[in-house]
Parts: sequence; C-alpha cells; structure tokens
Amino acid sequence: MSLANIASAKAQPSLLARLFARQELALFVCLILVLVFFSVTVENFFSVRNMTNVLGQASLALTAGIGCAIVFISGEVDISIGSLLATIALPLIIIMNDTNSLLLGVSAALLFGLIIGVVNGYLTAYAGINSLIVTLGTMFIMRGGVYLYTGQRAIPDNASLDSFIALSDGRLFNIIPYSAVIAIVLLAAFGYMMQHRPFGRQIYAVGGNQEVARLAGYDVRRVKFICFII
Repeated sequence: MSLANIASAKAQPSLLARLFARQELALFVCLILVLVFFSVTVENFFSVRNMTNVLGQASLALTAGIGCAIVFISGEVDISIGSLLATIALPLIIIMNDTNSLLLGVSAALLFGLIIGVVNGYLTAYAGINSLIVTLGTMFIMRGGVYLYTGQRAIPDNASLDSFIALSDGRLFNIIPYSAVIAIVLLAAFGYMMQHRPFGRQIYAVGGNQEVARLAGYDVRRVKFICFII
C-alpha cells in the first residue's frame, strides 16, 4: 500500500464516528428508550398483535409526514396537514357512498388534496407569501369548511365496501396491515428520490441555501411549488 493510500485511509473517519455524526442517531436513541420504557411498564408490549396494531396506526402519521418532511427540507412549513386530512376525507366518503366505487372516492380525495397543494404552493412560491401564514390561513378555511358541511357530526360509511374496510383492517399474510405496507412503500420511494434522483438533490439545495441553488441554475420557485403539491 502506497503512502498516499495509507494517508487517505487514516483521513477517513471510522464507521462509529460517522454514525455519531448523523443527526438521526438521536432519534434512534429516543426510539430505543421509548421501546425499553413500554416493554417494562406494559404487559405483552412486544407481542405480534400489539406491534402490528402500532405499525398500522403509525402508518397514517408516517404517510402524512412524508409530504410534510419534503416541504420542511425545502425550507418551508406546512401546518395545515391535519385539516387537509379531514377535508379530503369528505369527497372520499361522499363519492364512495354515491358511486359504491373506492377508486372514484380515492381519486376525488387525491384530486382535492392536489388542488389544495397547488393553492398553498402558488401562494408561497410564486406570490411570495410566508408559508406559515399561507398554511395557517388554509388550515382555518378547511377546518371551518368541514365543520360547516358536517355540522361537527361524522358522515356514515353507507357503502361499506370490502375493499375500503381492507385498507384499515386487512393484513398482508394476516400479519402486516395494508396501510403499513402502503406507508413503507411510499417511504422507500421518497427515500430513493431524495437520495438518488436529481429532484431530491434540488430539494436539499433549495432548503440549504436558496440563493446558491438559484445561482446553480435551479428553479427555486418550481421546486417549492412541487413540494407543496407532493
């Protein structure tokens, strides 16, 4: 081995040093502490049934969190996610009740969410309004609209489609909830995009320094607009 190779090898940090340098390590340690605490205080915490139930419930927050994380990485915020979830549930259940079609209901919900994302993204990226103000406003508008339409009462699922029930209660191999499968697939897809695709690198660049990203040739407004749509 040449002297240059030896010097290069010595300059490279060890695996342990690289692990401690990652910010995610603190989150992982917190997760371990939470698992240890509940395993001691709660009986049967590590049972398969409990783990799969927790995984299914956490998948809803994980799915919504993926979109929020992309917006945060781009340097903006979105506090309307909770009201957005309630709002897009309305066209889902209404159209599903009227048509007995899960596909039409889900398509309507996604379209409604897309429209709201376009509004948030346009006002933030192109109109230049602070994203906190924009999403705070849309949050109250959506929440008020849901309250007015429903009268603060739940809308019943009159269709009772087996396919819709399977999304929440169905399990792959009778173990893993389908909602968790969807969330994990989405997480893997977006993780790959953020680490290995040009658009993911653009999001990191825009969030790190908008001016540098603009000088590098990135369309900062377009990147932020797409992040809100996602």
